[in-house]
Amino acid sequence: MTIQRLDNVAIVVDDLDAAIAFFSELGMDLEGRQQVEGLFADQTVGLDGVRSEIAMMRTPDGHGRIELTTYQHPEASAPTPAVPPPNTLGLHRVMFAVDDLDDTLARLRPHGGEVLREVANYEDVYRLCYLRGPAGIIVALAEQVG
Repeated sequence: MTIQRLDNVAIVVDDLDAAIAFFSELGMDLEGRQQVEGLFADQTVGLDGVRSEIAMMRTPDGHGRIELTTYQHPEASAPTPAVPPPNTLGLHRVMFAVDDLDDTLARLRPHGGEVLREVANYEDVYRLCYLRGPAGIIVALAEQVG
């Protein structure tokens, strides 16, 4: 066997507090928050003089984690274009199953969560949508209805 599990997905954000608030409102729990710097950080991420702060967010079932990272040094670089379209190469999106899509969207809107187009119905089994989350990432939400 090659892997044991998917441990986490990291997302670089410019406002760590706002990102924590967004994912907390989504229903994730803040597992911990800490400064990261030193030789091990430089070696791991391949940058010199890394100084960052991370917050680890955990899904309610305890199996999924998102690591939110903000860089003090070197400064994070913005993608081009600043808000890449959904078909941009690389990490596409993070998807969460929710129990009430409408309520979740209402709670995320004050945190900047805006649906890209509209909520769609997939074969009367799921209601789905993409929305922009912290740092312009795409967060997908799915509510099982059938």
